[in-house]
Amino acid sequence: MGNSNSSNKISAQDKAILDMKVQRDKLHQYQKRIRVITDRETEIARECLRKENKSGALLALRRKKYQESLLQKTDQQLAQLETLTSDVEFAQVQKDVVFGLQQGTSVLKEIHKEMGGLDKVEMIMGESAEARAYQGEINDMLGGKMSNQDEDDVEDELEAMEREANGTAAADSLPNAPSGVMEGQLPDVPSETPEQKAKRRREARAARAQAREPIAA
Repeated sequence: MGNSNSSNKISAQDKAILDMKVQRDKLHQYQKRIRVITDRETEIARECLRKENKSGALLALRRKKYQESLLQKTDQQLAQLETLTSDVEFAQVQKDVVFGLQQGTSVLKEIHKEMGGLDKVEMIMGESAEARAYQGEINDMLGGKMSNQDEDDVEDELEAMEREANGTAAADSLPNAPSGVMEGQLPDVPSETPEQKAKRRREARAARAQAREPIAA
């Protein structure tokens, strides 16, 4: 009887380890494939800024952030499950491992849906009725799945892109500097205080929340 029980435990542990290996392999495949999409979303954000379409740029960056966070969270979860199965008596954590694998499978399905085709990504810049409907759908979906920290990270990335775009445009339009002005001696630009930044972010969150509210009939 003892040998039979031991054999069953080993079999269950081996199955869990195999399931984790399958999930990790899928995750690595998705990481390579989704990188093409997130790179294009970054390019689209820059293109939208050049066209003064800030909302389109923000949507592209939010979608990219969500996709990257899905991959990161799943990778971290798999690492935790691997630690559980290798460092702890498997019988004590079997339920936790099985539940974690079920969650991992669900997230992998979500990642698979997110990958889609590049044609979907291009719709972020579209102005047709179909494109606008798709943009609204993505906005609604992201509204319930991104943390405040994720939203703040996206705002920071958008600001960095705007500074890059504005700096490039300003440099292209400036006349040659006088001979007495050395390179690197340009006047400092006033930086935003932490209080101003926090206020702006609160206003941005409120605006996003209001945009997601249904319009009264």
